[in-house]
Amino acid sequence: MIEQTSEKDIKQRLDNYDDKENEINLTEVLRKIINIRKTIYKAVGIGLVIGLIVAISIPKQYTVKVTLSPEMGSSKSAGLSGLAASFLGSGVSMNEGTDALNASLSADIVSSTPFLLELSAMKIPALNGEHMTLNTYLDEESSPWWGYVIGFPNMIIGGVKSLFVENKEDLIVSDRVNQGTIELSKKELQKIEILKGRITASVDKKTSMTSVMVTFQNPKVAAVVADSVVKKLQESIIGYRTSKAKEDCFYLEKLFKERQQEYYIAQKKYANYMDSHDNIILQSVRTEQERLQNDMDLAYQMYSQVASQLQVARAKVQEEKPVFAIVEPAVVPLYPSGVSRKVYVLSLIFLSVCIVIFWKLFGEDILDKFKEIRA
Repeated sequence: MIEQTSEKDIKQRLDNYDDKENEINLTEVLRKIINIRKTIYKAVGIGLVIGLIVAISIPKQYTVKVTLSPEMGSSKSAGLSGLAASFLGSGVSMNEGTDALNASLSADIVSSTPFLLELSAMKIPALNGEHMTLNTYLDEESSPWWGYVIGFPNMIIGGVKSLFVENKEDLIVSDRVNQGTIELSKKELQKIEILKGRITASVDKKTSMTSVMVTFQNPKVAAVVADSVVKKLQESIIGYRTSKAKEDCFYLEKLFKERQQEYYIAQKKYANYMDSHDNIILQSVRTEQERLQNDMDLAYQMYSQVASQLQVARAKVQEEKPVFAIVEPAVVPLYPSGVSRKVYVLSLIFLSVCIVIFWKLFGEDILDKFKEIRA
């Protein structure tokens, strides 16, 4: 019993000693912080100045979000597929197979190079009431002053190169059209990368809602570009969804004209033969009459069948077009998005105070010990 009591007393004394030591350490830390309060005030002032400079230098950004719900299902197409199969007489549906394009590809379409190249040529309103291309607007957007400082050497190198290297941008445009390939200059590639960061699309897997977000320094430009992105996205999806149906329709139209011409020729041959052998009663005449009539009937059946298929194909082109419900349209934002200027200022003030406190409490001691070791 005496030994157990002594062990408890020893543990209690050690715990009390540790608590007193912690209290002494905290007291010393607080005392040191109070002693360097003037330095902390200076750090607050420096952080405030730097924070204001940084906050003012960063241009305001405005974000527009458009939400749409595309109908990507193909359940309603089954009716026309069955109808087309009955006309074709082969039991083959025109809508077999899965759809290769679904809502999840909207983000990939928006960030694709051909899509952004076409978008960069669109006209947007300028500040002076005129219009300019999105490509030109990107050159006029401002950036923080340190961006110019960092990019100044590259600007000089690019200016020197432009004196000796021929500008090939006009040739690149013709190559895109003639060869079907995309070849970008360094400047164009930079703008495409900028647009990929400014224009994004995301799809909610649960609700299949597609959200398009566009960020620019001009709120009106952001709204106009967001609306254009949604329209071009709809055109791209509709163009893909209806491309096969349009090809089938084009083929059936061509076949329809051929069968129509064959039927008219057979009909004319039969009519001419009947007019020229109206009062002649011979077995050979009857045989030829029956043969021409059979040819005419066969041509009419083929002509009628193709005409029915053409009507189904035309209806299918319209039915393949997906319906897009705009849940939230493009609205010109009134307030900038992103990090507030107050956050920049407060963050830099906090950072400068933390650096000063750490240096005064630990940094100077570490530096003195390092000097002693070096000495």
